[in-house]
Amino acid sequence: MNSLDWAVLIGYFGVMVAIGVWSHKRVDDVSDFFTAGGKMPWWLSGISHHMSGYSAVMFTGYAAIAYTYGVTSYVTWSFPIAIGIAIGAKLFAPRLNRVRSRLHVASPLEYLKNRYDLPTQQALAWSGVLLKIVDVGAKWAAIATLLSVFTGVSLNMGILITGAVTAVYCTVGGLWADALTELGQFVIQFVAGIAMLVAVMAELGGFSSLWTVWDEPELAGHAKPLAGPYMMVFLIAYLFIKTFEYNGGMWNQAQRYMATDSARSAQRSGVLSAVLWLVWPAVLFFPMWVAPLLIETDKPADSYALMAEQLLPHGLLGLVIVGFFSHTMAMCSSDANAIAAVVTRDIMPALSRKAREWDTRLGLLAARWTTLLFLGLSMAIATQVNSPFFGDIITVVIKWVAGLMGPIAIPLMLGLLPWFRKSGPTAALLSWGVGLVTFWLVNYPISWQVEGGVPLQYQVSVPLVVSLVLYVVVGWIKPEDTPERDEVLAKINDDDSGDTGAVALVPAPPEREATAS
Repeated sequence: MNSLDWAVLIGYFGVMVAIGVWSHKRVDDVSDFFTAGGKMPWWLSGISHHMSGYSAVMFTGYAAIAYTYGVTSYVTWSFPIAIGIAIGAKLFAPRLNRVRSRLHVASPLEYLKNRYDLPTQQALAWSGVLLKIVDVGAKWAAIATLLSVFTGVSLNMGILITGAVTAVYCTVGGLWADALTELGQFVIQFVAGIAMLVAVMAELGGFSSLWTVWDEPELAGHAKPLAGPYMMVFLIAYLFIKTFEYNGGMWNQAQRYMATDSARSAQRSGVLSAVLWLVWPAVLFFPMWVAPLLIETDKPADSYALMAEQLLPHGLLGLVIVGFFSHTMAMCSSDANAIAAVVTRDIMPALSRKAREWDTRLGLLAARWTTLLFLGLSMAIATQVNSPFFGDIITVVIKWVAGLMGPIAIPLMLGLLPWFRKSGPTAALLSWGVGLVTFWLVNYPISWQVEGGVPLQYQVSVPLVVSLVLYVVVGWIKPEDTPERDEVLAKINDDDSGDTGAVALVPAPPEREATAS
C-alpha cells in the first residue's frame, strides 16, 4: 500500500463515522435504535440484509476453499443461502415484521416469553449471545489477517482499528447507521469487486476466460460443484442451517425484516437479498477460483489478498481493501445491534427490577453501552481465534456457527409458524439442550475416537437434525398449546388484521410491567 491506498482507507473510515453521527439524529428511543422505528424502505432493508450476511471471512476462509476446490465454494455456500432466503422471504419475513408491529417488541427474542416461557427465552438468549461473541471474533480476526497482509499491521492492532471505528458509528446511530453504512459499503464493494474481476480477466486473456480457463491443469477439478469435505450431505445440511440463520435465526437479519413498514415490504426485502446472494458472490468468487493460475502460495487464505496486490494499481488496491472492511464491519455492526437488543430487552429485565423500569433515556443509554461491551468482548475473543481451542478462522465460522445454529434457531423460527403450535416450552428446551450436547459429542469425544475425525458434513448436520426431530416429536407427544400461545400465533400469522407499521411504539410487554409493579 502507498499513500493513495491509505487515503482511500482513511477516507472510508471517516465516511462511516460521519454516517453514524448523522444517524444519531434519527434515534430517539429503543425502537429507533433496534428496528429503525419500522420506517426503513424495503430496498434499503434488502441491501442491508445482504451486506450483513457475510464478511472478510469470504476473502480469507472461503478464498482458501475456492483456491483449493474451486466452484464448490459457491455451490455449497452462497447458492444455498440464496435459496434459503428466498424460502424465508415468503415463510419468515412477513411474520417477523408482524412480531414488531403487532406484538410491539424491539428484540427478535422478545416474543418468546409469551410463545413459550421465560426460561426458554433466557436459554436461547444466553446461548446465542455467547455463540455470537465467538462468531464475530472470527470476523474481526479475518479482517485483521487481511490488513496484516497488505500493511504489516499486527493482528491485534488490526482488530483494534476496525473494532473502534465500527463501535463509533453503530453505537451512536443504531440500526439506521448500520443500514446506511451498509448501503455505502455495498456501492464500494460493487466497484471493488468489478475492478478485481476485470483485472483478473485481463490477465487471463479477456472476457472469454470466464469459460476457457477450466481446462488448465492448475484448475483440475475446480469446475466440480461438490468436492473435498463439501459434498451432498453438507450441502443439504447447509441449506437447512442457512434457511434458519439468514432469515432471523441469529437475530441480525430478523431486525431487517422487523425494520420495514409492513409485512409485504419485509417480503420484498427478502427477495432482493436472495437475488443479490445468487448473483453477486459469483462475481467475487471467479478471481478466487482461478487464483492458482496467477499465484502460488502455501497459505490459500491469503490468495485473494496476494492477487489483489499483484494485479491492481494503487488507489484501486485501496478500494479493494475497503471492500474487505465493508463486509466485516457490516456484519459485525449488525450483530452488535442485534445482541444489544437481546441483552437489553430480554436478558437484563429478567435479571434486574431496575431494568424493567427504565425510561426512554436509560433504555437507550443501556442499548449503547451494551453494544460497546459486545464489541469489546468479541474483539478480545478475536485475539484468540487461532488458538488450538478455537481452531482457525474457517473452522470457527463453519463448524461452530453452523453446528450450533440449529439448536438455537429452531425454537425461535419454527415457533413463528402455526404448524408447530403444539410445540411448547418442553419441546423448545429439549430441542435446544440436546442439540447443544449433540454438537459437543459429535465434534469432540466421538471425533477423538474416530480415525481422521467425524466428517465435517456430519459435524454440522447431526445437531440440526437432532434438534429438529426433538422439536417436532416432543410437541406431538406432549402438546403444550394454550389459548394464550394460540393468540400470539394468530397475531403473527393473520394476514387480514391491519399492521400498526411505523407508528408502533415499543413499550415493555404487559408481563414485564406486571412484574415490575
